[in-house]
Amino acid sequence: MPAPLTKNCSTPLSADPARPTAGAPHIAIFTDELDWHVERLRKGFARHGARATPVRLSSCKIDTTRAHGLAIPGFHGRLPDAAVVRAIGDGSLEAITLRLGVLHALGALGVPLVNSARAIERCTDKSTASFLLAQARIPTPATFVAGSRAEALRIMRNEAPRGPLVVKPLFGAQGWGLKLLHREEDLPTEEEARGVFYLQRFVPPRDVWYEDMRILVSHGEAIGAMRRRSRRWITNVRQGAKPMACEPTPRERELALRASAALGADFSGVDIISGADGLPMVLEVNSMAGWSGLQSVTPFPIAERVAGDILRAITARRAHG
Repeated sequence: MPAPLTKNCSTPLSADPARPTAGAPHIAIFTDELDWHVERLRKGFARHGARATPVRLSSCKIDTTRAHGLAIPGFHGRLPDAAVVRAIGDGSLEAITLRLGVLHALGALGVPLVNSARAIERCTDKSTASFLLAQARIPTPATFVAGSRAEALRIMRNEAPRGPLVVKPLFGAQGWGLKLLHREEDLPTEEEARGVFYLQRFVPPRDVWYEDMRILVSHGEAIGAMRRRSRRWITNVRQGAKPMACEPTPRERELALRASAALGADFSGVDIISGADGLPMVLEVNSMAGWSGLQSVTPFPIAERVAGDILRAITARRAHG
């Protein structure tokens, strides 16, 4: 069993963040590693006078002998005042289900979660996300989900006059596992696709550059945005795309807020691309979005803003009982 990430978690990351006062909010950050985002979130909460403890979600357990029914390492039998979910972690279907069950339990107990288990499930499952975005009348590239390779091939043939499709893993992030389908031979095997083919119409570039936009949404506000530009069709910063500061149009901002709300996310990274007609469409809503690329072109500390939004949500919830 992995050990909880609680070592030295009460020690400030640097001398300048204010030390939390007695009775200050105690926040759980669910993560698998003490990475760049976790360090900045801890510092952001500390600047607001709160304490944040990183914990592996896999170390949390259902325990019905406890008053609230949960065991959260680092919280000494108490519940966190709120929790930020940075990672669910790898594991079997049963292991992932248990971790989501812990998040569902925290939500049922009234602990504010960023994001809730329901929002994470909706965003992580691309098929559910596409369905809900369509139901909310939010424009997206045409999307098809097939349960067999034969069915996926039929879709490819029907869509061929309109251009190529992209196949994406049903669960996946950071641009990994995407494949542009020019020919039928490009379609993965059923084993490679794990029996599910998530197909989306490819949006070609409007010039020599491939680019899209990432808008970061926090508690109903668009707090930052960047364009991601690349010579390759996958425009993720982790895969070499260049982040560029930008100001979203009112329409792009509206779509980001509506998309995040449609999936129930309090915090999200919404990916938007413009079609041949110049009109924006939502590609994806990320419930555990990173912002290191966005931070490089943003003049204020994003983690501090996110931490402040979460603490204000705690205050508002307490005020309403």
